[in-house]
Amino acid sequence: MKRLLSLALAAVLIVALVGCGSNKRKPIQLTLSSEDSTAILNAAGIYLPEPETAVGANSIVTWLGWFDPFQNYSADEIIQTGYWTFQQRYGGGLDYVECTYYDFTDKLAALMVGGTPPDLTMLGISQIFVFPMPCVKGTYQTVDAWIDYDNDPLWAPMKDAAEYFALGDRHFGIVTDVAFKDVVPYNRRVIDEYGFDDPADLYANDEWTWDVVTEMAIDFSDPDDDRFAFDGWYVPNACVEQSTGQYLIQKDENGHYYSNIDDPLIEVAENLVYSWVKEDLFYREGTYYWANRNEAQYGAGVKDGKCLFWISDISKDHFLLPVAEFEQVWGDPRKEEVMFVPLPRHKEGDGTYYLSANPDGAMLVNNAPNPEGAILLLQCLRFKIVDPVVVDIDKKQLKEVYLWTDEMLEMYDHCKELVQANTRIFNTGALDENLRAAYDALDYNIRRSGASKTWAQLKEQYSDQLDYYCEEQNKIIDDYIAENP
Repeated sequence: MKRLLSLALAAVLIVALVGCGSNKRKPIQLTLSSEDSTAILNAAGIYLPEPETAVGANSIVTWLGWFDPFQNYSADEIIQTGYWTFQQRYGGGLDYVECTYYDFTDKLAALMVGGTPPDLTMLGISQIFVFPMPCVKGTYQTVDAWIDYDNDPLWAPMKDAAEYFALGDRHFGIVTDVAFKDVVPYNRRVIDEYGFDDPADLYANDEWTWDVVTEMAIDFSDPDDDRFAFDGWYVPNACVEQSTGQYLIQKDENGHYYSNIDDPLIEVAENLVYSWVKEDLFYREGTYYWANRNEAQYGAGVKDGKCLFWISDISKDHFLLPVAEFEQVWGDPRKEEVMFVPLPRHKEGDGTYYLSANPDGAMLVNNAPNPEGAILLLQCLRFKIVDPVVVDIDKKQLKEVYLWTDEMLEMYDHCKELVQANTRIFNTGALDENLRAAYDALDYNIRRSGASKTWAQLKEQYSDQLDYYCEEQNKIIDDYIAENP
């Protein structure tokens, strides 16, 4: 989740930056005052460099992306406190080079070939563009000269996530935070109307399992009434590759990829998803199971009792909505109707509730013109993420602006603790094209076919391909490591 420092909750001076005939959006500079928490973090061994000696101060950092996570463009937006620190403490600035999701790769390549590479691009959900093959091919450079994930208290909590972006001992990702991906939001009024136990109570009693969810789903669903228990893009993935703690393709401690489709827990999960389709528990349009109500509006049908569980992240535009929008979709927060819980666990598993990690941060482009400034900017961002004052203001905004209950705030903290204690990242990213194609074909059959094939049939079809192409991928990685000791 982006930093949630509200304009209404901090003293803010807004100065519009005047454009010079440009049609681009105009950033606005936000100057805020809040309690100085440097001493608190210093006591924990967490420091930012002094402005007078900071390498990278008084410089401009270039960011390429289809979004800008640093600057603000309207007075209503949340404040990016890390960039504010980079501006105010270090005299830094940002040059935002805008692209689209679809032309990102081509634009980055053109900039690099033309000798004007940006300093940073995105990490996070966009790792499909960044790791591992772009690193092997020299698009990005390692960050170990600046970031010590082993010994620096500022970065050490991000070590487990950073290993997902490592080739051998060389780390490429600048991981500033680890959030959780999908959870299970629900409407308590609807749960109560059907006589179901509250999922939050079930979770508190360690009884929140997919078996219990299946019982609820069968009792709730009625296709003749356009009522389906499950909706959303991520239900099969949440069950199979998130709540099990297993992925179909995994990366081991040596940086090698391997097919995990023989994992017994994945088989249980896949067969469960297959049964849900056959039981008619998924929202569908005719025989089309890769459909979502109201043109894929997140949460559609939850308030109205047409959908029991719309599995979702709780990010801006999906769950974190202005109250007037939120209550129309999910339910009335003033009546404490809406709650969320972690994904259920499998009874056959190890007893752990797993959530998929959503890393945030950046990648340092090879031959970046200002690597020191880029690292300093990311240091500022990481520093503010762990700043207790900012964390408290975040919670204050959630409570006073979005009307979250104390129970929701506690669950958010708990989910973040879960994902950071057992970091699991979807790591199929920018794989070698053969392995990626094989994985995508399997993924399509699992999630978009209406379960037209059993898991046994899919395993037989794809097992040899995944094994073979994983070996090809590992050979590429091994050659890279040997050439770059």
